[in-house]
Amino acid sequence: MASGAASALSGDTAARESPERPNRLWRSLRALARLVFPVWFGLKVRGVEKIPLHGAALLVINHQSFLDGMVVGAPLARPISFLARDSLFRVPIVGWILSNSYAMPVNREAASSSSLRMAADRLKRGFLVAIFPEGTRSHDGQIGPLKPGFIALIRRADVPVIPVGVAGTRAALPRNAWFARLKPCRVVFGDPIPHEILAKLVVKGNEQALLDEVRRRMCQCHQEAQEWLGQ
Repeated sequence: MASGAASALSGDTAARESPERPNRLWRSLRALARLVFPVWFGLKVRGVEKIPLHGAALLVINHQSFLDGMVVGAPLARPISFLARDSLFRVPIVGWILSNSYAMPVNREAASSSSLRMAADRLKRGFLVAIFPEGTRSHDGQIGPLKPGFIALIRRADVPVIPVGVAGTRAALPRNAWFARLKPCRVVFGDPIPHEILAKLVVKGNEQALLDEVRRRMCQCHQEAQEWLGQ
């Protein structure tokens, strides 16, 4: 787990943050993104109204690029707490931005219980929490198998689970690229997974069925985003 900057929002600072009113840094980054992204990436978003204006929700997003969190967060009125790779918190400037914009560090090679507790605490306090359940960026643009760690969040917090599909960001900022390219991007927010479905699968302890259902709904959103991208 990263230290120093990475802990900035995991303690007293996080406790003072509002789950519905972004802090000054988030507002500044969002305003910049809303100006730049529609021009640079031709960003278009669908389904924003499905994100609750109040209360917690868990967003499960397919992972294409380091741009994913920014294109998902830019259109929303509320701040999002992302689980982000802990090594990023040690990068100068990037680490400071992450630590002061609600991000939470996680070691993707050995996701710790402390990361899950931190995310669960944010959900209990009414935050939007976002995760990339594939665990890493896609190598081929398709949604890979989901890591099971996030199931613990569903068990701990009785909140809506909202699938999100992102398309185009892999071309806009590929692996090992230093600069973003002029490529179109799309984001589709899906319908919350009905509580009855989640409760049924969690109670049964059918982990694979729950993973399959979440992945299926993520794939639907991703496919819609891909088709929209091609229009």
